[in-house]
Amino acid sequence: MIYAANISLDGYIEDERGNIEWTISDDETYAFWTDFQRSIGTYLYGRRMHESMVYWETASTSDDQPEVRREFAQIWRAAEKIVYSRTLQAESSARTRIEREFDHNAIRRLKESSGADITIGGPELAGQAMSAGLVDECHLLLNPIVLGGGKRAFSDNLRMRLELLGERRLRSGVVHLHYRVIV
Repeated sequence: MIYAANISLDGYIEDERGNIEWTISDDETYAFWTDFQRSIGTYLYGRRMHESMVYWETASTSDDQPEVRREFAQIWRAAEKIVYSRTLQAESSARTRIEREFDHNAIRRLKESSGADITIGGPELAGQAMSAGLVDECHLLLNPIVLGGGKRAFSDNLRMRLELLGERRLRSGVVHLHYRVIV
């Protein structure tokens, strides 16, 4: 299972108003995320993360859109989505199911039976998975900005040792850090 996130230099995924417009989303960054998504078979989301990603369900895939964005939409639509929410009443995208509770044992079984990678999005949900020892890797896109507050990328009181497997600097100044969780 992989936790992947855009984060600020000071460790936030959203600013104090819940905005993510500060993240760099140029063609190179989209190409990076598109390549990253190719191995994903299932996305695990909290409600808010799903609401931000469901855009890709209806995003145009016509030739007037850049190829990298069309491809990202196609990859996202083809994957399974599990949304953890106590308030959502109905799915808002295809290949999606809603679960009311995060069941660690069900996720362990999913990991064992999945033929593709699984990602988990949203820091609260990811924090639960990390605390349960379910996350194997972290892919962080470190954006060159300090926010000074907002929603933290990692839960308080979470302690994990990580091994750096790779890094890549994008032209925009974004740095990709790829870590393996040491058990």
